[in-house]
Amino acid sequence: MTHLVDCTKYKKPLPALQRPPFPGPKGQEIFETVSAQAWSEWQAHQTRLINEKQLTVTDPTSRKYLMEQMQLFLTGQEYDAAEGYVPEDK
Repeated sequence: MTHLVDCTKYKKPLPALQRPPFPGPKGQEIFETVSAQAWSEWQAHQTRLINEKQLTVTDPTSRKYLMEQMQLFLTGQEYDAAEGYVPEDK
């Protein structure tokens, strides 16, 4: 049986991640409140931000920015978009 979480992004029960995405309290919080779909979408968006804005993930300022954007994205708030990105038609 698939484990469901009340997804903070989509505001409805959706299939959960199989395990926390990273260690620590924040990883556990994401595991308990973010769907696998929302996390996958965040990972793709994060990659676009890193590439478009030429972020270095070892830089504390870049990591702080990405954590802020992750929080906004996963809670359904307004977040930064990668400039020039046009989503594919599905």
